[in-house]
Order: sequence, then structure tokens, then C-alpha cells
Amino acid sequence: MIDVLSSIGIMDLIDITIISFIIYRMFLLIKGTIALKMTFGVLFILIFASFSNLFGFKATSWVLNNLTGYLFLSIIILFQPEIRRGLAVIGDTKVFNKESSLTINTIDEIVKAATVLANKQIGALIVVQRDIDLLPYIQVGNTLNALLNKDILISIFIPYSPLHDGAVIVIDGKIAYAGSILPLTKRTDIDKKFGTRHRAAMGITEETDAVCVVVSEERGTITVSYKGSFTSELDSDSLRETLINIFKIEEKGEKADEPK
Repeated sequence: MIDVLSSIGIMDLIDITIISFIIYRMFLLIKGTIALKMTFGVLFILIFASFSNLFGFKATSWVLNNLTGYLFLSIIILFQPEIRRGLAVIGDTKVFNKESSLTINTIDEIVKAATVLANKQIGALIVVQRDIDLLPYIQVGNTLNALLNKDILISIFIPYSPLHDGAVIVIDGKIAYAGSILPLTKRTDIDKKFGTRHRAAMGITEETDAVCVVVSEERGTITVSYKGSFTSELDSDSLRETLINIFKIEEKGEKADEPK
């Protein structure tokens, strides 16, 4: 053991650190998803194949060895969403990303609308597109291409509006679509207090770099979903601060009017 430890150099430690970091990041990507169970299934097949070879189970070894021959292709197919998310994380840097088209005034309009809707316990789902195009991931609703303001957002989500059942998609500071359908997350570790809107918000933010503002109809609370995680129980001030931090907007000049 001493000889092994003495033979480890600085480059070996760096190499081990890199591999450890990659494994850790992969675990975070699949944590709480069905991919974690599939990972254990793949590991079980590999271990069982080794034991079969060791103990001379010829028929079992033949089946498992032929099965593991297609394992690489199977992993790509089975873990396609996780691989896609992992590559998106790698590409989520300032080198590749453009500056946000969202302004302080736009954020304030979203905050004001979300606050009013939460106070009235009216459910809402607002999705802000960033660098990744959302159209391949969603079922678009009605095309609006309207200027974003508090009154329009509130009128969309009131219960008797024909567009209230679905998500509003904000692109380049405008309401591009309303009544859109988002993919639901497949994670199984989400708190039961989060309903379909929250699962849809997590689903689209797992697949893209979009930001979602969710208003719960049952509890009248505001939640932000970003990168497949929730920041919940927000008031108007904390919602505004959260969005400004995500979009990395620097306030210049006088502070915009506080949401009421």
C-alpha cells in the first residue's frame, strides 16, 4: 500500500479529481430520476456477467456477453435526456450565451402580475425563453406576439379566459404564445404539494435554460423553476431579486417602480 501511495504523482491526483468531479456531476443529473434506477440495472448486468464468467456459467455468460456488446448504444438511447442536459450544462457559459433581452421593466411587469395572481389564488405559468429555442420542446398554443405587461398577463390567467389553461411563453420581452403545453418532469422525488404546473415548469427547465414563474392556485404561492430546481415561497421582493440574479441584469439609474 505504501509503495502504491508513493507512486502517485500530482498528475495522478488531478486525474482522479477530474474523474471524481465527472461522476459527481453525473450523479446530480440523474438524482431523483428513473435514470438512477436504470444505472443500477446496468451495473447489475455488468456485475452478474463478471460472476457468470468467473463461475463458468457458459449459457448465462453467452447471453450476457452478447447483451453487453450493445450496452454502449443502449446507454445512449436510455440516457438521452440526461446526456442532453449534461451537454447543455457544459455549454451554459458566458462564452456561448448572449446577453439577456429581458429588462428591469419586463421583470417588474412579471412580478406585479404574479403577485396579483397569487393574492387572488389564480394559477399561472410564465415561461421566459433564454438561449435555447423552446419550440422543439413544447406544444405551442395561441400566437399573441403582444407587449408584456401586468394587465395582459392577468387577463390571460383569469379562470374564464380561454387561454388560462396552459403556459405563457415570453420571447425577447414579448408574450409570444399563450395556452402552451409543456413536457412534465419524470422525477419521482418532487414534493406532493407541487402540482401539474410545477411539474411542467420543472420539465421544461430540465430540458432547456428557460426560467419559469409558477403561481399555485391551491396555495397562492409563487415559485421560480430554473435548471430543474425550485425556489419557492417567494414574495414580490424575493421574486424580483431571484429573476434579476438569474438574468444577471444590472440596475442602472433610478430603481424601477416596486411591484404592488
